[in-house]
Amino acid sequence: MVGKFFQKPGAEQSDRVPPGQYLTKGFPVLTYGDTPRVNREQWQFKVWGLAQPKTLTWEDFMALPQHDFTADFHCVTRWSKLDVKWTGVKVTDFMQLIEIDPKAAYVMEHCYGGYTTNIPLEDFLREENFFAHTVFDEPLPAEHGGPMRLVVPHLYAWKSAKWINGLEFLEQDELGFWERNGYHRRGEPWAEERYSGGF
Repeated sequence: MVGKFFQKPGAEQSDRVPPGQYLTKGFPVLTYGDTPRVNREQWQFKVWGLAQPKTLTWEDFMALPQHDFTADFHCVTRWSKLDVKWTGVKVTDFMQLIEIDPKAAYVMEHCYGGYTTNIPLEDFLREENFFAHTVFDEPLPAEHGGPMRLVVPHLYAWKSAKWINGLEFLEQDELGFWERNGYHRRGEPWAEERYSGGF
């Protein structure tokens, strides 16, 4: 497989590629279950839990400041793609619309299709995180999480939830889908936090 689809990072890339990762020559699609198909007119985004309940439409998101982002993308299955170009909305801009309880310390990401993944609030609120609706100047395809996905560049890609449609703010950490099935609670690539046991 290495050579045809993947390659070892060169010395000049070693500071950008976490341990145990290979560079992909494409942009692999890895999904558990069926791919949801949701058009932008039907898409909704809800906030609840330890937050003032709120429902946003696609138009609400598009009314927020739009930015271009370039970020490296690291999958727990050991591939990395450098310099992925996205367009979307900063998490910090989105959070200007949201009123959360001071007790909130964790976030559960909810998605069309039933997928969930948990993230500490301090990881979620980092300046470099964003909601993406465009990749490489094209609308984000369903296979890659369209119409909207979260992108959390500093954690493994399963934390960058595809087809995202809601955030539940929590006081205590709860496990999402892959975390209940053996993946690490946090998923930091440079520490190789791939699987549970030792967190």
